[in-house]
Amino acid sequence: MELFTNQILAGIATGAIYACMALAVVMIYQAIDHLNFAQGEMAMFATFVSWQLMQWGVPYWGAFVLTLVFAFAGGIVIERVLFKPLAKAPILTNVAGFIALFAIINSCAGLIWDFTIKQYPTPFGSAPFLGSQLISTHQAGMIGVTLLLLLGLFFFFQYTRIGLAMRAAAALPESARLVGINTSWMIALGWGMASAIGAIAGMLIAPVVFLEPNMMGGVLIYGFAAAVLGGLTSPFGAVVGGFLMGVFENLAGTYIPGVGNELKLPIALALIISVLVVKPAGLFGRHIVKRV
Repeated sequence: MELFTNQILAGIATGAIYACMALAVVMIYQAIDHLNFAQGEMAMFATFVSWQLMQWGVPYWGAFVLTLVFAFAGGIVIERVLFKPLAKAPILTNVAGFIALFAIINSCAGLIWDFTIKQYPTPFGSAPFLGSQLISTHQAGMIGVTLLLLLGLFFFFQYTRIGLAMRAAAALPESARLVGINTSWMIALGWGMASAIGAIAGMLIAPVVFLEPNMMGGVLIYGFAAAVLGGLTSPFGAVVGGFLMGVFENLAGTYIPGVGNELKLPIALALIISVLVVKPAGLFGRHIVKRV
């Protein structure tokens, strides 16, 4: 029982990483109805920007805020320049655009900062949390930030005019346009928010996996798995899916014979397929019915 409890706690700590990434994935999906395959690279690039600012002497929290502004603006620019012209294009055209963006951002990061591993500081420290050897203060901080993000998004979408307008633009774009909502800019704001959330995820993940241009590859797959598990239409589901993904991964590695670090990623992919087959909308997602 002690081993089981320990694995649950460790899984929750790991799941906070996936939950942050899943939140960013869901934000983009709600804005444009597509998965952003470059979400991880956008987060990685923003994390490098924060690291560079700290190298220039900017304090951590100053670099954190400036990076969020950069990521938010960058997300809007990417949507306006690249994906707004593709709004009515076939799905495969959008997928090609995401893949191109992935390669461009990854290559630019490698060109500017090279591919060597860099240390990234944590604002929460790395001591054991409340004396527990299973969760560090950084991991506890990640869990807290993830939950605060979820709470902030809930109040934003429920009680602010912009949040309600973004929900309307995502759910019923034609009706939203009829009542005067600029749906095009609501989509751009969704991109900006998703990019900023991804930047937060990158800055929290970097002290764990170290900073280098390919650091978000595996994390993005887990983020997709968490988002699919919880529901691509539900930010709350994305966070729950992230924590469940972390717990499931740890328990599988402990109790299923032959499952080691090498098989953890295939387990995430198998979970995506299983959920899509059994419950395509995810645990907390809603079925979307379109009139034809």
